[in-house]
Amino acid sequence: MVRTRTRRTRERLSTLLAVTAATALTLTGLVATTTPARAADAELAVNGGFEAGLTGWTCSGGSGAAVSSPVRTGASALKATPSGGDNARCSQTVTVQPNSAYTLSGWVQGGYAYLGVTGTGTTDTAAWTPSAPSWQKLSTTFRTGANTTSVTLYTHGWYGTAAYHADDVSLFGPGGGPVTIPAAPTGLAAGSPGSTSVPLSWSAVPGATDYHVYRGADRVLSTTGTSATVTGLAPSTPYSFQVTAGNSAGESPKSAAVSATTTSGGGGDGGLPPHALVGYLHTSFANGSGYTRLADVPDSWDVINLAFGEPTSVTSGDIRFSLCPATECPNVESVADFKAAIKAKQAAGKKVLISIGGQNGQVQLASTGARDAFVSSVSKIIDEYGLDGLDIDFEGHSLSLNTGDTDFRSPTTPVIVNLISAVKTLKAKYGAKFVLTMAPETFFVQLGYQFYGSGPWGGQDPRAGSYLPVIHALRDDLTLLHVQHYNSGPIMGLDNQYHTMGNADFHISMTDMMLTGFPVAGNTARMFPPLRPEQVAIGMPASTQAGNGHTAPGEVTKTLDCLTKKVNCGSYQTHGTWPTLRGLMSWSINWDRFNQFEFSRNFDAYRWS
Repeated sequence: MVRTRTRRTRERLSTLLAVTAATALTLTGLVATTTPARAADAELAVNGGFEAGLTGWTCSGGSGAAVSSPVRTGASALKATPSGGDNARCSQTVTVQPNSAYTLSGWVQGGYAYLGVTGTGTTDTAAWTPSAPSWQKLSTTFRTGANTTSVTLYTHGWYGTAAYHADDVSLFGPGGGPVTIPAAPTGLAAGSPGSTSVPLSWSAVPGATDYHVYRGADRVLSTTGTSATVTGLAPSTPYSFQVTAGNSAGESPKSAAVSATTTSGGGGDGGLPPHALVGYLHTSFANGSGYTRLADVPDSWDVINLAFGEPTSVTSGDIRFSLCPATECPNVESVADFKAAIKAKQAAGKKVLISIGGQNGQVQLASTGARDAFVSSVSKIIDEYGLDGLDIDFEGHSLSLNTGDTDFRSPTTPVIVNLISAVKTLKAKYGAKFVLTMAPETFFVQLGYQFYGSGPWGGQDPRAGSYLPVIHALRDDLTLLHVQHYNSGPIMGLDNQYHTMGNADFHISMTDMMLTGFPVAGNTARMFPPLRPEQVAIGMPASTQAGNGHTAPGEVTKTLDCLTKKVNCGSYQTHGTWPTLRGLMSWSINWDRFNQFEFSRNFDAYRWS
C-alpha cells in the first residue's frame, strides 16, 4: 500500500541520516557529549488505516465499523454513525514518552468529524470540521507532561448527525515502553458529605486513563478525572470508599479506604405521605377554569402550590404575591380567610407552598443584588402567610447557560449560580422541614441527554438542559422534582428513540431518565446521577383545557403500574422498578375541578401495592 511504503521510507531516511551523522563525527575526530538515550520518532498509532478492521480501536455503542468504501488509501476505512445519545467515539490508548512532542493527523470525510487526544498531562488538543464532502486532513500537535506515559487518541462525530469516515490516522513521535498497570491512587479524601452524597478526590496516577470508585466491594462509578461525587446514599449512614486507577493494561489495586458519614439533613420528605398528589391552585389570577378558594380544595391534594409569586421586573429578584383582584375573581376570599385556610390545610397534614415564576413570571437572578432581593422577598411571603416552603417554576427565558458553561457539576452562569445560592440560603434559614419542589419543563431537563446549553462551540439553544445544574446542586435539599410532561416537543429517551407526550410511553421514558440518570449531552464522563424515587413525581395536565399532552386516566394508571410494579410497560423497557415513587403533580387543581375531578379521583383510586 502507498501508506506503508511512505512510512517505511521515512524510517529508512531517519536511519540513513543517523548513520551519516555518526560517521561524520568519527572521521573528524569529534567526540559527542553523552546524553540520556531517547526513543526515536516512530509511527505509534495501531491499525491507523483500519486494514485490520477495528483491531486496536474501541468504538462507543457499536457505532463503528471497517468499510471498503469510501477509503482514502488501502482497502478499508472507518465508518462511525452517531445517534442522538452517542457521538460515535472511536479510540485507542498509545504508550508515549514524558516531556515529548507529537503530531496527530488523520483524514476524514462525511459529517461532523473530530480528531483529538486526551491524557497528555498538558493541554489536550483536537482538530475538527463541520463537514467534509471529500477526504480532508485534520492535524494537531501536543506535548506530553512530565509523568505522562500513555495518551488516548480518538475520533468522533456529533450527536444525531450524519456518519463520518476516517482513514490513515497517524501519531508520530517518540515511542514509549509497553503499557503497565498503574499504581494504586493515593491521597483519597472525602469532602463535606450531604444527606445522600459524598464528594471524593484523589491524586493523579501516572499512566492512568481512568479511575473507578468503590463503595465497599461494589464499583459505583468511573471517571477520567481525579474527583467524583457518590450519590444515592442514605442519610445518617457511615460509608467506606476506595478508588483504583486503570488503563489498557488493567486496573490497579485499591487505594487506602476513606470513611464518611452522610448528614441527617437534606430534603427528606417534608412530612409528605408515601404517595402524594401535588397541585397548583390559581391564586393570583383567573382563567377559564374559574377561581377556587383554598378552603374548597379537596382533601385529595397533599401539596398545594400557590400560583404565582412574580417579580417586579425580570431581573429585580423582588418577588411579590397577592390574591386575585375581586374585579377579576368575584368570589375571592379575604386575606384573613385565606390565611385561616392555610392553617386549616396544614392542620389536616397538607403542605402549602408559594410557587415562583410560571409562564408569565420570568425570573433572572443575574446579579448578587437580585439574589439577595429574592431571598428577602420570598422569606417575607413565607413568613406573612405561614407557608411550608417554596416551589420553583422558572420557565421561558428565566434560566439559560452562558457560552462555555458546559459542565452541570460546576456551573459558572450567574443566573444559575445565584439561584442555587438563594435557595440554599432559604433552606438553611427554615431548616429540615422546609419543603422544596421544582417544576421544570422537559426542555430544561431531559433534553440535556442530547444537548446542554449552547454546546462546546455555540449555536445551540442556551436554555437546553439548564435546570440540570440547579437540580444537581440542590439534590440534597430537594423534596420533590415534578417535571412538566406537557407542552413538550418530542424528547429522546434512554433507548435513543423520540417519545411524544400524551401517553404512558412518554411518562415512563421521561421518568426513567430521572430515576436512572444519564450522560449529559452524551458525555459519559458527565453523568447526571439519578434522584431517589421518593423525590420524583410526574407532572400532567388535569384536563384537555389545561395544556397540551393531556393523558387519559387509563394511560396514567399504566404509567404508575410500569414504574412501580414493572407491569403494563408497553414497548419501553425501564431500567428499574420504583415502588416508592412519590406520586403525581397536576396543572391544576382548578382545571381538575372544572373537569369533574377526573384526575384526582383516578389518583385516589390507584392501588400502589
